[in-house]
Amino acid sequence: MAGQERSPLDYSVEGSDDSQIPHTLPVLALKDLVAFPFMIAPLFVTRDSSIAAIEEAIDRDRTILLVAQKRATIEDPTQEDLHKIGTVGVLMRMFKLPDQRIRILVQGLSRARVKTCKKKGSFLVAQIEPIEEPEANEDDPEIAALVREVKEKVKSASELGRTFPPEVLVVLENLEDPGRLADLVASNLDLDVPDSQSVLDIVHPVRRLSRIHQILTSQVELLNVRERINSRAKVEIDRSQREYFLRQQLKAIQNELGETDDFSEEINQYREQVETTRLSPEARQETLRQIQRLERMQSDSAEAAIVRNYVDWMLSLPWSKSTPDTLDLRKARTILDREHYDLEDVKTRIVEYLAVLKLKQNLKGPILCFVGPPGVGKTSLGRAIATALGRKFARISLGGVHDEAEIRGHRRTYVGAMPGKIIQTLRYAESDNPVFMLDEVDKTGADSRGDPAAALLEVLDPEQNCTFRDNFLGVPFDLSRVLFIATANMLDTIRPAFRDRMEVLTLPGYTEHEKLKIARRFLVPRQLSAHGLSTRHLRITDAAVKTIIDSYTNEAGVRNLERAIASICRKTARQVAEGEATRQSRVATKELQDFLGAPRKIRSRLLRQDTVGVATALAWTPTGGEIFFVESIGMKGRGKLILTGQLGDVMKESARAAMSYARSRAAQLGIDLSMFGHTDFHIHVPEGAIPKDGPSGGVALAISLISTCTRRPVRQDIAFTGEITLRGRILAVGGIKEKVLAAQRSRVRLIVVPKDNQPDLREIPETVRDKVEFQLVEDMDEVVRVAFRESLTGRRSVTTVRQDAANPPLSPLPMKPRR
Repeated sequence: MAGQERSPLDYSVEGSDDSQIPHTLPVLALKDLVAFPFMIAPLFVTRDSSIAAIEEAIDRDRTILLVAQKRATIEDPTQEDLHKIGTVGVLMRMFKLPDQRIRILVQGLSRARVKTCKKKGSFLVAQIEPIEEPEANEDDPEIAALVREVKEKVKSASELGRTFPPEVLVVLENLEDPGRLADLVASNLDLDVPDSQSVLDIVHPVRRLSRIHQILTSQVELLNVRERINSRAKVEIDRSQREYFLRQQLKAIQNELGETDDFSEEINQYREQVETTRLSPEARQETLRQIQRLERMQSDSAEAAIVRNYVDWMLSLPWSKSTPDTLDLRKARTILDREHYDLEDVKTRIVEYLAVLKLKQNLKGPILCFVGPPGVGKTSLGRAIATALGRKFARISLGGVHDEAEIRGHRRTYVGAMPGKIIQTLRYAESDNPVFMLDEVDKTGADSRGDPAAALLEVLDPEQNCTFRDNFLGVPFDLSRVLFIATANMLDTIRPAFRDRMEVLTLPGYTEHEKLKIARRFLVPRQLSAHGLSTRHLRITDAAVKTIIDSYTNEAGVRNLERAIASICRKTARQVAEGEATRQSRVATKELQDFLGAPRKIRSRLLRQDTVGVATALAWTPTGGEIFFVESIGMKGRGKLILTGQLGDVMKESARAAMSYARSRAAQLGIDLSMFGHTDFHIHVPEGAIPKDGPSGGVALAISLISTCTRRPVRQDIAFTGEITLRGRILAVGGIKEKVLAAQRSRVRLIVVPKDNQPDLREIPETVRDKVEFQLVEDMDEVVRVAFRESLTGRRSVTTVRQDAANPPLSPLPMKPRR
């Protein structure tokens, strides 16, 4: 390494004749220095290649090429790593130091251009071309004025604090050559390597001096600004000291007179709190400014109350107050497993976050979004995560929020202005790194007062939330350390830009086996404790819990299951309180009617036999999966298609596509094509008060129509999902896991699923896959083969349907199951 030690420069040596400079010279690469002609500088050399180059130069004629590196980090530079123009120098002295370093004294002679550079042993040897500098007319008035202006700039910089050696200033006064003047000033300006090299690259002396003039002008302006800043700072310090002295005198006089000023005491307390509270620089400046305003007001004025409220908020926020994280991964996983059953994806994600936080302390908090039906434990999972991390838990509900000011706060010009919910909740949490849950983000709305979801874009962006600006505070607040967790029942109502900022984790509905485990491990003990009972008072058998799940609830979560258990506990608590219970109450299946009444009929189980024109379909809803029935009948008419049941546009289009497919495949399906001309078809989906839409009912619509046309009943133990095309292809749909769970709850034996959804079946729990069969299909021909117990192919075409006594309308007919 060649390093520089600044020393006085000697410009008394005359230039060397370029004809005497060898055309091949060893190269000394400089890391942090650019050598100029006629410059004398001491250098420390430590690299073996540089020492070898110096020894080569001493063995020859003591001349060496000094070239700056483009990047100082390179230890073994090549020609591509060196600048094209360097300085030929002569070694004047060399000293070997005890630490194996070499100290040399080198003087620059002239500029030289590097033509080629090759390795010779461990050092570089360059083929150079000496650069002849054109002569400048020193008598030219313009050049003389430029020389004088540069000298004046150097003098001004020296007066403003820029240090120049006295010898340099003396040489400057007697130097008129523009080229040497430029090189002299450049070597003493402490420029970085790129700027110095840009000056060295300029061969023409006048242009080089003009460049030095530009650099000097910029530095003099910076020095003037620094001088003004220092002067203002000194004035402010003197003023602050004077004010402090006068205030102390006033305080001493009041104490001597026995006078107490509550308002002054309040101001002093505010100032002391500012000193003891670790505010951000912007918050500290704004708080002190408001305290000064308050000091000049009447203590009982309305504006003083507004300023007091603002200062109180600023001093009560956790600007730099945080809780230490629990970085024990095993302990965190144990806490998560203790609080919640299953949910492996979410637990793994939290443990991964802790692992990264353990390795990188200043990690920004992730933005997670839990999506799932009600009752699956999204909110309680947030509390468990806070416990596992050792952080405070904060929560706000965004359901029904329409005002943007609820998020960003109100401006202080309004009466009763307050910060937004984000800042308010952080104040109550007393920590700047809590687990912050934004509940029900899919239920925000927009009106004339703004869109809360748009305000949340800044909150949930890791690149922006470090400078979140509440309208009430008016200064940035750092939210980057907060672990935000949003919850939603569905993603469709969330704006794309909002959804893009979150990492979505899906929490699907629970299976019957999972609900039983949750009830045994969490729900029953919690309700026993909540009602003042213990296991010696009440015991609910597993069979009873299964019956509650099967006959009294129909949900994806466990909320209604917990209500049923709570109802049993209340009745038992009454018996205990009245002294009627003398021993443990054991609730089995046969006792459930005494506690919960008769089992409720579940809509999805009303279909008990094969029926013409009725097909079972699967649907996804925000509350989990559901099954529904598609009914169709044919009646005398003109070939119209009637759709009822509050169907959406997409579902209506699916019904029309199913009708077109049935007509195009009439011969293969055994349907008389003429019936489509004098028969009206009515498709209805029961529970008309509930809106229905989506493409996944296309297969069920087609099967229902085919069944009506062929008068063949559809299997009652089979459910369909999939989108149908005009040519009968089956396309993939979403929500497969939720739909399968709904089918399993309803005792469906066979589910027809698009073949493209085969990867989604891996998410189905093994306990469910053991109870349900799956038929993967690609076209309607495969669906038809499994939907009916009898084959439709080879049948004789049915006769034309006429609505009379001998031929009644094609309505759903109950049929006995055929084995």
